[in-house]
Amino acid sequence: MVLMTAKLVERSALFVSFAGLVITTVFTFLPLWKTLNAELNEMENWYEGLWHTCIFQDEVGRQCKAFDNFLALPSDVMVSRILMFFSIITGLLSLIVAFFGLEGINLGEGKEDLKKKLMVLGGVLSWVSGITTLFPVSMVAYVTVVEFWDDNVPDIVPRWEFGEGLFAGWFSGLFLVIGGSFLFVAVCMRKHCPPRTPSSSTGPLKTPQYLKTEVL
Repeated sequence: MVLMTAKLVERSALFVSFAGLVITTVFTFLPLWKTLNAELNEMENWYEGLWHTCIFQDEVGRQCKAFDNFLALPSDVMVSRILMFFSIITGLLSLIVAFFGLEGINLGEGKEDLKKKLMVLGGVLSWVSGITTLFPVSMVAYVTVVEFWDDNVPDIVPRWEFGEGLFAGWFSGLFLVIGGSFLFVAVCMRKHCPPRTPSSSTGPLKTPQYLKTEVL
């Protein structure tokens, strides 16, 4: 018994890709990529993202300051901004393209090959979106680790650590890659499904049979 149909796999792929796109869009603009907690003053917590740096104090609350100049940004932050924008755009395009390739969406007679191509294109775009999410997140994480273990920095100086946004970025990138993979699986399942034949309520017409009688 077949537990998964192509239609169910397609819907699951779009749901997973949509979840990944939403998480990617949200954490791109949140200052939760890196966090810093000074041991000398435990009442302050610093947070940094791609757009601004924030400080949270128990008495004052949170105060944020945006980065002044794009060209003055560190190289990892600058590249991450560009790639995250590209990831959001390709992720949105993948959902739009794959939607028109779903079963049940009527594009006209004889458009099954076109719908399969749209599904493949949607899967490729979802993969690209996932990869362009995983790369900047991993790059920022690598730079953070290198700076954390830098021997040239005195031990008394606070160091940046991983923020919640990095873990959200890894999960969202994996969701986009998994969603694109599901779209490829759905296309393969379509190829192995037998073509549907229109059912007819009336059976085939029977030729009338006449009995031969002799008139005496």
